[in-house]
Amino acid sequence: MKHSKTYNFFSEFAQITLGIILASIGLKAFLLPNGFMDGGVTGIALLVNRVIGVDISLLLVIFSLPFLILGYYTVSIRIVIKSILSILAFALLIHFGNYDTITDDKLLISIFGGLCLGGGIGIAIRNGSVLDGSEILGIYLNDKFGLSIGRVILMFNIILFSITAMVVSMEVALYSILTYIVTAKVTDMTIEGFEDFIGVTIVSNEYADIKHAIMIELGVGLTTYKGSKGFGSNGPQQDFDIIHTIINRIDIKKMHRIIEDIDENAFIVEFDVNNVKGGVLRHYLDKKKGKTLGGKL
Repeated sequence: MKHSKTYNFFSEFAQITLGIILASIGLKAFLLPNGFMDGGVTGIALLVNRVIGVDISLLLVIFSLPFLILGYYTVSIRIVIKSILSILAFALLIHFGNYDTITDDKLLISIFGGLCLGGGIGIAIRNGSVLDGSEILGIYLNDKFGLSIGRVILMFNIILFSITAMVVSMEVALYSILTYIVTAKVTDMTIEGFEDFIGVTIVSNEYADIKHAIMIELGVGLTTYKGSKGFGSNGPQQDFDIIHTIINRIDIKKMHRIIEDIDENAFIVEFDVNNVKGGVLRHYLDKKKGKTLGGKL
């Protein structure tokens, strides 16, 4: 148990360090040398640095403080402490790091600068830390007023990019929006993972045949639980098994065909799954390597 905790600690530390390095490359090798902006606290620091020339490392720390104070009331102390250390390390690496400018092509700057920055921010968040405090603002306003976190961050950046258009130029603002879109998308992909899972719940009188076909033809694990159906308050009822499984989205059409061949009137509910742990799903993804299945999800 103690060894496991030690391993997790060093694993988180190593991954956050990688995230900080990636984010600093995005800034120092792409955005900063070419005068580009990003969203969130990083974008504010870049804008102020562009206007008055104050060291961006110092600005990142100063502008992060209000959000870290908010974080004290909205997230765990552990996350706040890790975020403080991460932001300080990020600022130091930006200040002392020496990266060659990779390209001066504006489209490449937006795409690859956003990719590095988003990957770094995503890795940090996935390991319980933040490099940009705007997410904490979203959490706070969501808790206080019920506002969507995504909408809060979007409005935050609309204001920022509008100021950028007025203070710097419309072209820089437009390229900065592109950088932010890439950053946000890569951040989400890094947090949620690159594998696209989908959950499926199936209700059918032919549950036994469907269950058998899914396990044999798709090679996935599944879970069943008891259900009953009827109509009206006193209508006839029938006990049956409800099937629940998780598959890669690429196999969803095949699953539809399997179910329709057995019961074309089966009731199917599909939903997105952001993260999966345990069970036999990993065996399913690696089934081409000859691994066998067993047990339940």
